Amino acid sequence: MARTQEAQYEDCLRAAEESGVDRLGVMTNQVWRDDPRRLAILLSRYKFVAKMLSGRRRVMEVGCGDAFGSRVVQQEIGELTVLDIDPVFITDIEQRMHPDWPLTPAVHNMLAGPYPGIFDAAYSLDVLEHIPIENEETFLRNILSSLTKESTLIMGMPSLDSQEYASPQSKIGHVNCKQGGDFKALMERFFDNVFVFSMNDEVVHTGFWPMAHYYLVLCCGKRSG
Repeated sequence: MARTQEAQYEDCLRAAEESGVDRLGVMTNQVWRDDPRRLAILLSRYKFVAKMLSGRRRVMEVGCGDAFGSRVVQQEIGELTVLDIDPVFITDIEQRMHPDWPLTPAVHNMLAGPYPGIFDAAYSLDVLEHIPIENEETFLRNILSSLTKESTLIMGMPSLDSQEYASPQSKIGHVNCKQGGDFKALMERFFDNVFVFSMNDEVVHTGFWPMAHYYLVLCCGKRSG
């Protein structure tokens, strides 16, 4: 095995020798090729989720894509189940899964019904804006079917105001972006407590909603019925 100039970097070579060099997911690979800075933004969203859900035992991600960022959440929780409607992404996850970072991937359409099991937290990033407004209640209620009253839900989506500046690719399929107040009002139909965070690039803050590019909504206290 080659030797590094400084001893502390031998661990880099050892990791590559023992388990190979990890590859990007099929979705993340395209991001890294075409717009690398988007990857920093993506991972910062997952870090927010990880810190907010730290210590949760059983967590579900709805609309995981290639689940590249999901490992950031795994650092802070127990078990993670990742769901996506597209078998292409779930197959990619299964092919890249590392034994040190086990998770449960599954193909599932949340509009067709709840996913089996009970979770103490769930999150969904960049998914709700793809759900037609007439189907959003079904989508949310099916997620909530897997949550207890004590569970936490985090939802993330681009703001409606940001769409004027969004790239053509990122806007494809965006049929339900919202303004901050409307997003909050929607989630308050299902939760007693809803906290809206603004986000611009990698920075999460509590700033003026119309100037936010992205919203992260933290919900707890599930309403009955």
